[in-house]
Amino acid sequence: MEKRLKDRAEAGRLLAEKLTAYANREDVIVLGLPRGGVPVAFEIAKRLNAPLDVFIVRKLGVPWQEELAMGAIATGGVCVLNDEVVKAYRISDDEIASVEVKEKKELERRESAYRADRPALDVRGRTVVLVDNGIATGTTMRAALAALRKLQPARIVVAVAVAPQSTYEELKAEADEVICLLAPETFYAISMWYERFAQTTDEEVRDLLARALQQKTASASTRT
Repeated sequence: MEKRLKDRAEAGRLLAEKLTAYANREDVIVLGLPRGGVPVAFEIAKRLNAPLDVFIVRKLGVPWQEELAMGAIATGGVCVLNDEVVKAYRISDDEIASVEVKEKKELERRESAYRADRPALDVRGRTVVLVDNGIATGTTMRAALAALRKLQPARIVVAVAVAPQSTYEELKAEADEVICLLAPETFYAISMWYERFAQTTDEEVRDLLARALQQKTASASTRT
């Protein structure tokens, strides 16, 4: 087995070392996938001197088989549907709308919990570093990529601590660049690749976003 990561903070620091080409650039934004991706993204944003935000994705599950994704909604009012699944399972517009309403409530709750009254960062024309603590099947990351593309960033760089080798290779065809610390052929679970992998809370996410904003503001003031 490959060497494990100590925790999410170490994962972020190690990823930042591979992202130095994006440091101190006005066009770069770091987005963490809540909740576990945010502590990783915080370390990256700090070292790149880039603004940090969350990019919230909620899977739209087939009503009678919720683990199967028929689409996703995301930060910025974006909705992406998997037309093949919708057609194959003959899912009606009303059924899609019902699931979307439920998931939109949870997305809005998280937006409010994490950001308070701050608007989402505008990614149009920017280089986005999209971060997660690990990828298993890749469903959430693919949904995030599809949703993020609709917001028209100039470039999307996926930065992830660990992913199965097969998923890592697949994602390279969907993002402009993929940085991955560990890509084992035998995977099992994300938690296996960390020494400490406690669940990240809403409070931690909120605190990290606030700290990142303070650091960015302080950095900007010292340059003026």
